Amino acid sequence: MLTPALCATILKRGAHEKTRGFFGWFNRNFTRASTAYRGGVAGMLRRPVIFMVGFLGIIAVMAVVFLRIPQGFLPDEDQGVLFVQVTTPPGATSNRTQLVLDEVVRYLMHDESAVVANVLDINGFGFAGHGQSSGLCFVKLKDWSQRPGDAGSVFALARRAQRHFFGIKDALVFAFVPPAVLELGNATGFDFELMDNAKLGHAALIHARDDLLAMAAKDKLIVGVRPNGLSDEPQYRLLIDSEKASALGVTLADINSQLSAAWGSAYVNDFVDQGRVKRVYIQGEAAARMLPGDFDHWYIRNSATVSPTGGTLTSADQMVPFSAFAHGEWTTGSPKLERYNGVSSVEILGAPAPGQSTGTAMMEMAKLAARLPPGFGYEWTGLSYEEQQSGSQTTLLYALSLLVVFLCLAALYESWTIPTAVILVVPLGIVGVVLATFLRGLDNDVYFQVGLLTTIGLASKNAILIVEFAKANFDEGMSLAGAALHAARTRLRPILMTSLAFILGVLPLALSTGAGAGSQNAIGTAVVGGMLSATFLAIFLVPLFFVVVLHVFRVRPGKPGEEE
Repeated sequence: MLTPALCATILKRGAHEKTRGFFGWFNRNFTRASTAYRGGVAGMLRRPVIFMVGFLGIIAVMAVVFLRIPQGFLPDEDQGVLFVQVTTPPGATSNRTQLVLDEVVRYLMHDESAVVANVLDINGFGFAGHGQSSGLCFVKLKDWSQRPGDAGSVFALARRAQRHFFGIKDALVFAFVPPAVLELGNATGFDFELMDNAKLGHAALIHARDDLLAMAAKDKLIVGVRPNGLSDEPQYRLLIDSEKASALGVTLADINSQLSAAWGSAYVNDFVDQGRVKRVYIQGEAAARMLPGDFDHWYIRNSATVSPTGGTLTSADQMVPFSAFAHGEWTTGSPKLERYNGVSSVEILGAPAPGQSTGTAMMEMAKLAARLPPGFGYEWTGLSYEEQQSGSQTTLLYALSLLVVFLCLAALYESWTIPTAVILVVPLGIVGVVLATFLRGLDNDVYFQVGLLTTIGLASKNAILIVEFAKANFDEGMSLAGAALHAARTRLRPILMTSLAFILGVLPLALSTGAGAGSQNAIGTAVVGGMLSATFLAIFLVPLFFVVVLHVFRVRPGKPGEEE
């Protein structure tokens, strides 16, 4: 409502006719460029076959480059946090694990003091599991302003730290960057679940895991492949002779209760101390539950047993030693129960080699898993599962987007030929998206797909500006070539103005650094590249599309909005 009044107040008569200063220079050069542009379009309309073949060449280039872009899901983000996971040998004590954690903290706080702000180490906890042989470090990096350059990024720190940690002989130490979405895993790269589908047993599953890790260690496309779990450790199995226990008047429930309370702990009751209610737990003394032979020193109170004829076999309230009905043996086993979808499994983490994508790494892991003996399968979890699901929907998403654009244009113009002329511009935008993404070394991820869909809409908008005016001129009696030339010359300035304004607005995303730069660079690069090609190729080829499509379908001039 206020725009006409503001224009009447601010704009001066003849402002568009300035001949001096910057605006005069710009107008003169733009007029010469418009004249040259009109001559170029006219030359293309005189040789439509040659340039339509060139258009097919653009489509071929687009397809080849599109297939060469590595697959991904989300770009890696520098969130200023690094994780370091420590796993000491099975059976290692907490003190032994702490020594390794101290070495990790010393390296990060002294050798990497220019990048690292502080480190929090936790003994007995890790993403692979809990226990005395597990440890984890949370590393907080300094602010981006204090660590400029590629060497100060969390990814460079992870590479340097990993090279140093390979020299630690007493533990497996891995430094890894958390994923962009923390709720979908703990590390970047891939998350692989090796599954025992044929129920071959835990030993066969571990053997298959070791074979897969050995193959992955020799593969050049993946790095840092490691099991995300605790290794099998020595265990002491207590074997109870239920018949002897029953004959001695001892029930299995009593045995379980006694073992749980003595060797673990058991809640008894509460008591009041200085106005506060506190719990009472019982547990055997440490000296009486350290060695397997200590079971011989423990007794359990029995109850009377009765024979089938009614006589009493044993008297009640007798202390029966554990050695009378039980014995133990050493074995090995997993310290935790690992399942995926109800099937025995082991989790394996890894990352693509430098210059490779997560999609390439996932395909390589699938090939290696196919070489395992029959009965073993795999599934993806975390970010890898989301990447696999999104990749299977990409083709449908692109097809649906093009269909929606085409149907909206068909409804708007009540015509099938005009939308066809407009939709032909889509490859001109896509070729810029794929070239910019490929040349910058980015992946075909979620942000790439968003940029691609955005480019489809904006490229169609630029084509509509020319086609709509050309159709109106054609309906008023102009020839096809004349209508296309007049529309192209008339709409050149608004197309360039809106497109360049949008490109300059998105350019900071493509050039951004710091926190969140991964996603910003991905979507910014895709949109800038797509809009550049969609603008500077479309202004030449859209008039050609209009003439060729209307000529092929033998469209006759008619009133605007008339159905064809």
